[in-house]
Amino acid sequence: MRNAVILLSGGLDSATVLAQARSQGYACHALSFDYGQRHRAELDAAARVAVQQGAVEHRVSRLDLAMFGGSALTDTRIAVPEQESVGIPITYVPARNTIMLSIALAWAEVLHSRDIFIGVNAVDYSGYPDCRPEYIAAFETMANLATKAGVEGQQLRIHTPLMQLSKAQIIALGTTLGVDYNATVSCYQADASGLACGVCDSCRLRRQGFVEAGVMDATRYVTAR
Repeated sequence: MRNAVILLSGGLDSATVLAQARSQGYACHALSFDYGQRHRAELDAAARVAVQQGAVEHRVSRLDLAMFGGSALTDTRIAVPEQESVGIPITYVPARNTIMLSIALAWAEVLHSRDIFIGVNAVDYSGYPDCRPEYIAAFETMANLATKAGVEGQQLRIHTPLMQLSKAQIIALGTTLGVDYNATVSCYQADASGLACGVCDSCRLRRQGFVEAGVMDATRYVTAR
C-alpha cells in the first residue's frame, strides 16, 4: 500500500479527497494546519474526519500566518464578507496553499511518498489564485526540481481530484464514498462549537451544493436560515 499525504482542513472538499484517496488504496497520512485562522473549529472537524475516514495518522502543523494578517481569515479586525464580492476576496490568505503544500512535500519525502492530495477546486470556489490548475502544475514542477526524491527520479505528483467538479458533484461523489458531511466545518466564521454563519461565501457555496446534489444538508447554523 502506497503512502499519501492528504491536506485535511476539516471542510467538505478535503473530507471528500481523503475518502477518495482511501478508496484508491492509499495509506493516508492526514495533515492539518493551525495557522491562526479565526475558524479554528475546522481543526476539531479535521480530527473527526481523520478518524471516521480511517487515516493512518493525523498531524497538525502549527504556523503563525496571523502575524502577517492581510486576510479576513487571519485578522479579526477585517470582517468576513457576507455578500458576494468581485475579484479575489479578502478571505484569500496570502501564499497559504504554497506554504501548506511545501510542508506536505517535506512530510511526503520522509514517508517515501510520491503522492500529495489537496482539495482545490476551480469551478465552485472563491476565486483564490492558488486553487487554479496552472498553479498546481507549477508547484508540481517545482517539487520535482527541489527535492531529493524528484532529483533521484521518484516523480512526485500533486493530486487534485476535485479540480473540475462543481460543489454538487463533489457532494455526490463523497456521498457514494460514505463521507459524513455532518462532521465537517466549512464556514469562514464558525463559532467554537462549529456552528456556521450561513451567509459567508463558503456557506453559500456549501448550501447551494447540497441543494443541487439533492442531498440533505445537516449543517448546523448559529440561527435558523
